[in-house]
Amino acid sequence: MTRYIFITGGVVSSLGKGLAAAALGALLQTRGYSVRLRKLDPYINVDPGTMSPIQHGEVYVTDDGAETDLDLGHYERFTGVAARRSDNVTTGRIYSDVIARERRGDYLGATVQVIPHVTDAIKAFITADLDGEDFVLCEIGGTVGDIEGLPFLEAIRQLGNEVGPARALFVHCTLLPYLGASKELKTKPTQHSVKELLTVGIQAGLILCRSEQPIPDDQRRKIALFCNVPYDRVIPALDATTIYDVPGQYHEAGFDDQVLEYFAIADPPPAKLDGWRRIVHRQVAPEGEVSIAIVGKYTQFIDSYKSLSEALTHGGIANNVRVRLNWVDSGIFDDEEPNLALGEANGILVPGGFGERGTEGMIRAIRFARERKVPFFGICFGMQMAVIEAARTLCALDGAGSTEFGACDHPVVGLLTEWTRGNVREQRAADGDLGGTMRLGAYPARLAADSRVRAIYHAADEIGERHRHRYEVNINYRDRLEAAGLKVTGLSPDGTLPEIVERHDHPWFVGVQFHPELKSKPFDPHPLFADFIRAAVEQSRLV
Repeated sequence: MTRYIFITGGVVSSLGKGLAAAALGALLQTRGYSVRLRKLDPYINVDPGTMSPIQHGEVYVTDDGAETDLDLGHYERFTGVAARRSDNVTTGRIYSDVIARERRGDYLGATVQVIPHVTDAIKAFITADLDGEDFVLCEIGGTVGDIEGLPFLEAIRQLGNEVGPARALFVHCTLLPYLGASKELKTKPTQHSVKELLTVGIQAGLILCRSEQPIPDDQRRKIALFCNVPYDRVIPALDATTIYDVPGQYHEAGFDDQVLEYFAIADPPPAKLDGWRRIVHRQVAPEGEVSIAIVGKYTQFIDSYKSLSEALTHGGIANNVRVRLNWVDSGIFDDEEPNLALGEANGILVPGGFGERGTEGMIRAIRFARERKVPFFGICFGMQMAVIEAARTLCALDGAGSTEFGACDHPVVGLLTEWTRGNVREQRAADGDLGGTMRLGAYPARLAADSRVRAIYHAADEIGERHRHRYEVNINYRDRLEAAGLKVTGLSPDGTLPEIVERHDHPWFVGVQFHPELKSKPFDPHPLFADFIRAAVEQSRLV
């Protein structure tokens, strides 16, 4: 019997609903239950694929090629359950589907309305494509009171009634602000937020109270009294030293116990948190530290690289070191050399991105890493910039560049208009829609027998990694690049798309066209990140 847990947010945005859902899912797993986590996003975009990373954060890509909200990254990292296209939906996608059905005549002449047609579509999404999981945790994006979120709240209210209280729990995540002048936590915003939920017919069954300060018992009792929930179901959610300590903190606060008690599950298995405690111990008491410079285009909003920063942390966990991240705007190197900013880095990483801005700075940073023998990791756009750097500097191809930035004499990187997914040939027009038209999702790559990456991947002949890009390295320049020492050591199965490049005359210089950070987890660090940090540790010992 599948039970549904709906997680809403109140008072302010960015309270950590996604992290709360991920942590609760992980706790339920440690007790032996199966889970699936889903995200309902109220914005009108069909998906976040065309949204600016500076405004919305990173776009998380699933194996099946869906561009989704970054919270799905938290879900995967904490639970290990691979997310699917069916785990994230937006207002835009719901309305697109409803309008398409209306155009086909599926509604048999009915007047199409928010209730029941839109809410039915939302409920169908929540309950579809399940595999008999014990719990489905469904996070509703935004904040209670937002006008665009009303159809989603109505849909979960209806679904809660349909399955009954024995199978539906509403968890409300709120903020308890602390007033320094009076030195007290204020509960009134939480009371009003719960009241706002009640206006749409939803009674919170458990309240998760985010706070920077310990919550006194009398404040918890006050919230319980005014919000009509038992005292034990007012759960403190205090700031954590590391996000991987959140499952442990929530368990200590009774979060998972109260969820299971609500569902009247008798004698549940105990939580097994030893693995999480080991992860936390390695983060708070490491044996050393390395400094990694991330030279990117969106460093002013670090959520643009959320999975990347977590994957680097996982690499540190694998090597029992703390990874200190130095976020560097690549634009500062457009007009100056990177010596001063990158001189103390034990490793340099150039991540993904779009557009020409800041690319000359990236190329200068890559040249610095190559010439100074600093471990270098280029991801997607970063690999393409490494290819351009080699073409210009080592192959004497003046004017080498990417057609993403306009016409150039030597298009070592160009627009991909056809590619193969399995047995299907996919195509894209240069002037077509931007949304959903990249090479998206998991694709295989074959590794060269004598390559560094093959050893990193434990001698695998073929790997599968997730992609999100429109442009590819031009295979026609392979011979000249390899003559200059930049070897193509990973290729698509048909041999037409370079997936990995590396240098054998360098301690650690690897570029990949895919996004390995999307598959890294604290319990299972991605091998590329683990080995990159290992190389950075070796570099730190030479300084």
